[in-house]
Amino acid sequence: MNLLPTITTTDVQEQEPRVAVLPIGSYEQHGAYLPLITDTAIACIIAREVAAAYPVLQLPPVTIACSHEHGTWAGTVSVSARTLHAMVTDIADSLEAQGIRKLVLINAHGGNYVLSNIVQEANLTEPRMTLFPQGREWNRARERAGLVSNAHDDMHAGEIETSILLHAEPELVREGYENADHDGGERPFLLTHGMKAYTETGVIGFPSYATAEKGQTVLTSLTEDFANHLKALGE
Repeated sequence: MNLLPTITTTDVQEQEPRVAVLPIGSYEQHGAYLPLITDTAIACIIAREVAAAYPVLQLPPVTIACSHEHGTWAGTVSVSARTLHAMVTDIADSLEAQGIRKLVLINAHGGNYVLSNIVQEANLTEPRMTLFPQGREWNRARERAGLVSNAHDDMHAGEIETSILLHAEPELVREGYENADHDGGERPFLLTHGMKAYTETGVIGFPSYATAEKGQTVLTSLTEDFANHLKALGE
């Protein structure tokens, strides 16, 4: 498993990147068969694919973020939205000091809502930052890969997350996902009552449908769509 970039300072000097990509994940429960680092791993996998296809600087991930909806589930750790905001803006400022003025936030955790606000603020006077993947890109990837479930029903530790890991980092997937499907139904008070009101296992989704082939197609689709974000940044 090689989720962290291993480039040297001279590699960056030679590359002279104009855009950096920052993976942002979480450290939260993903049922009994996916690790706490699932979202971070997926963000890093996407960043790794993107950096292999485009002239961008891959950064190491933000590994703990806003997972408060998972409450006190064993192992889950969160930071406040204020802290995540400060982390990302500090990183952007540090990059700007060395001449890298544009940043793509590669987010793999739905609870990191504050990232949208960070991007809004960063682009006040010119395009400087973008958030990837967005809902339309996830949905397009699902369609292209022939996923059985949709984004609402397959919210957490389900078909898409398990598929990505089965393809890119299969050693992270333990036995049991084949029999772990759970339909969480409508979740009108998720932010009020948290995940435990809608699942006993921590799973909301359909991992039994996951395959490595689907995961590969999802990643290919996302990598292709990344080009639109470079265009939006004027690159």
